[in-house]
Amino acid sequence: MKRLALAIAATVLTLPGAAQAQSAVPGALDRAFGAMSNDGGGLTLSLQLLLVMGLLTILPALVLMMTSFTRIIVVLAILRQALGLQQSPPNQVLIGLSLFLSLFVMAPTIDRVNTRAIAPYAAGQMNAETAISAAGEEFHAFMIRQTRERDLAMFAEIAKAPKFADAKSVPFSILLPAFVTSELKTAFQIGFMLFLPFLVIDLVVSSTLMSLGMMMMSPMLVSLPFKLLLFVLVDGWSLLMGSLAASFN
Repeated sequence: MKRLALAIAATVLTLPGAAQAQSAVPGALDRAFGAMSNDGGGLTLSLQLLLVMGLLTILPALVLMMTSFTRIIVVLAILRQALGLQQSPPNQVLIGLSLFLSLFVMAPTIDRVNTRAIAPYAAGQMNAETAISAAGEEFHAFMIRQTRERDLAMFAEIAKAPKFADAKSVPFSILLPAFVTSELKTAFQIGFMLFLPFLVIDLVVSSTLMSLGMMMMSPMLVSLPFKLLLFVLVDGWSLLMGSLAASFN
């Protein structure tokens, strides 16, 4: 988890919002993390802490927007709605499950970021600018693999960007919204497939109650145990977790 936080916090500095400060990135980061310049100048401890806290404030947004977290949490929320459950599993459980499954999915990317960027930088073998660039390349590679070409083309057309030579040349300003759009589309497609069997159960129960003249009884209340039984019999949690993890391959 610590490696993921460091990797994503470093990657944010490669985003377009920091483009105007690219020329000052190496010196600023060296000073921010305690590397003093030859003349003895550097940021004070309070300013270093302020910079680190500022990066931590945007870390949740980066976890949501640049990893597999979005797809997983949306699918789990749709599953809870399809089952007809209001607060079970609770939001804390869904978020925790999504977070740790995201760590599992992102483990290869995190390991490569640690090997190429974090470990060399911590050992003093690489400057901050090179480490940030290496970390950004790994997250860029993960995001581009999960992004549809149609979504990339749409945002590139909106931004009036020139034609890209290859996938690596796509900037984060275009890749990030295209990646989020693709993740939401994929999540809703998976959610639709989850909804179908439970919808069939609701229709069967509703028709049965109507034929018996029990119109005052809620079909949702009667169908809930049958949906739970179906989900447990097919080992739904294992199937869902495995399918979600495999969907990123």
